[in-house]
Amino acid sequence: MNSKGRGGWFLLMGLLLGLGLGVGQSVLADKASNQKVPLDDIRNFVEILERVKQEYVEPVDESALMQNAIRGMLSGLDPHSSYLDASEFKEMQINTSGRFGGLGIEVQMEDGFVKVVTPIDDTPAARAGLQPGDLIIKLDDTQVKGLSLTDAVNRMRGEPGSQIRLTILREKQDAPFVVTLTRDVINVQSVKRRLLEPGYGYVRITQFRNDAGKDLEDALSKLVAENKAPLRGLVLDLRNNPGGLLTAAVEVTDVFQDSGLVVYTQGREKTSRQDFPSKPGDSLRGAPMVVLVNGGSASASEIVAGALQDNKRALVVGTRTFGKGSVQTVLPLPSGDAIKLTTARYYTPGGRSIQAEGIDPDIALQPVKVSKVDAPAGLLRESDLSGRLAPEGKAAPVATPTAPEEKDGGLVATDYQLYESLNLLKGMTLVQSRR
Repeated sequence: MNSKGRGGWFLLMGLLLGLGLGVGQSVLADKASNQKVPLDDIRNFVEILERVKQEYVEPVDESALMQNAIRGMLSGLDPHSSYLDASEFKEMQINTSGRFGGLGIEVQMEDGFVKVVTPIDDTPAARAGLQPGDLIIKLDDTQVKGLSLTDAVNRMRGEPGSQIRLTILREKQDAPFVVTLTRDVINVQSVKRRLLEPGYGYVRITQFRNDAGKDLEDALSKLVAENKAPLRGLVLDLRNNPGGLLTAAVEVTDVFQDSGLVVYTQGREKTSRQDFPSKPGDSLRGAPMVVLVNGGSASASEIVAGALQDNKRALVVGTRTFGKGSVQTVLPLPSGDAIKLTTARYYTPGGRSIQAEGIDPDIALQPVKVSKVDAPAGLLRESDLSGRLAPEGKAAPVATPTAPEEKDGGLVATDYQLYESLNLLKGMTLVQSRR
């Protein structure tokens, strides 16, 4: 064994402990006892490092070994803490800005496979029909098992126009299936809007990026202009929204709340609590709201839904959310790398931590497909009878052609959850108008 290399690593160990080289054994033990430094574990780490360097079948780079050790240390904490080298750190900043290349899919690692958290709207992944909960087990001909999440994501990235085959394992399907996707430039429009009916607006937020709050305000202003009057109610759609920035979630919630707490975070120390209150002003002027969620609604989505639910500002409808109730802080390093570390849990205004629990909707509503059922043949009403009396005080009606139905069956057929949310919104508006 190389004694020079071994001595270098023991020097490193001494520096890690913050100790001088001339420290006596008793002082070393006292400091270790006071600081609870795991001396035996550090010695074991150095010994393993030396063994790998000297005895691995091929030469290894010391820097790569140390980086892998750090990656393992952080990834072993929880699924969301990680080490980011300079290129990964830059990529994360690009993702947060809302423009990047790839498939348009939010993923995380689970049991050695890549799990789909949600496909992003209007991207190759969404158009291919990928669903939250899908497990990606192969990328082209490469098994995902054994790859890091970073390696898997890098393989899914590529030149726009190039293709990749994903082998998918989906719950309730007997066998894996293959989906071929064409990579594209992903330019995410995080806020979308439309009028469902006169007076009733719809806003979908796909991710919580830097400008989500401002984009939401713009969307609401345009809806009011299209409606030519203030909105009577709004459906806020957070389904399959994987989250994003905590600050963006606070800004979005603040658009609808005139007062009250949005969320608070709590780290390990009691003094680390941080409150995020609302500012005065409600862009909807108190008009009723329905928030749509599902199992793909995570993190920042749950902050918004939990705040509006606890503050009784909105009715939450859909299925239980994902349950990510932790806060990650990105800590840049002098080398240009960074670490993403879980530093706190977040709590709804009512003090709920939804970590691994999720937010239960006020009204559970599963996604279903609705199709038209023809009326039984021969069923008659009074109005169908020949020579019938006209309704009292009215002339006999003149037959008019039936209006053609929408080709897609209307909202009830295309999005049943949204259809029922609109009905709930109308009911809430009616109740509010009668107070």
